[in-house]
Amino acid sequence: MSTGQKTSGRVVTTKTVMTMKRAKEKIAMLTAYDFLTARYLDQVGIDIILVGDSVGNVVQGHETTLPVTVDDMIYHAKAVKRAVKNALIVVDMPFMSYQNSLDEAVRNCGRVMKEVGVGAVKLEGGAFISEKVRHLVEIGIPVMGHLGLTPQAINKFGTYEVRATSKQEADRLLKDARILQEAGVFSIVLEKIPAKLAKRVTDALDIPTIGIGAGPHCNGQVLVVYDMLGLTEEFKPRFVRRYGELAGDMRRSFRRYIQDVKSGEFPTLKESY
Repeated sequence: MSTGQKTSGRVVTTKTVMTMKRAKEKIAMLTAYDFLTARYLDQVGIDIILVGDSVGNVVQGHETTLPVTVDDMIYHAKAVKRAVKNALIVVDMPFMSYQNSLDEAVRNCGRVMKEVGVGAVKLEGGAFISEKVRHLVEIGIPVMGHLGLTPQAINKFGTYEVRATSKQEADRLLKDARILQEAGVFSIVLEKIPAKLAKRVTDALDIPTIGIGAGPHCNGQVLVVYDMLGLTEEFKPRFVRRYGELAGDMRRSFRRYIQDVKSGEFPTLKESY
């Protein structure tokens, strides 16, 4: 048996995620954008893999997520899908792929579900997308919500600072969460909001909340995999716990390879045919 490989496990669905809240079982979620990362996550038992539009930042090199397209998301989601046997795969719907009209939301979300075969899509926003959410769920497209700091609205906010620190904004966020639940989302990501507010929202909902920079009271947690592995060295917010420092490991490996090639130490006869 290969070390670290998961030989069996439950297949996680949207129903599984909802029952985990009732069972008081925490939900572990990470992003993936490629086959190998997704395979390793699935082997060790991750509950949810998010094919995030953060691909725009950490893979494509953009300053924001806004340039990411539906075709980009389908490309990366297909790579992830090929690797996964057990985890629930959720795909971010990128900026302007669903906001403009119901028809556009159905067409683009439908493409992702039909062409990739993932478990759900994720949409950012509150009450203003509720009718789209309701219709998507009714036609068989599961939806995960996203409230708080919503990166696709960065030009509206003008900052990545903590959201919903005022009573007015906090009350509005709770109202949005209830509206999304009523519209049919199976879970909601809460990003970069005060921990007390996240607890208030989590306690008020029947569906699970998944936090990122929202404290310990959410029903689950999500991080960008490149952040928690220490690959994104410039990005060090307080909510990211680094479980590795792979950027340094990669540079050391690259330097050794360059040295070995330059010195003629690689390849040896044993490494030749």
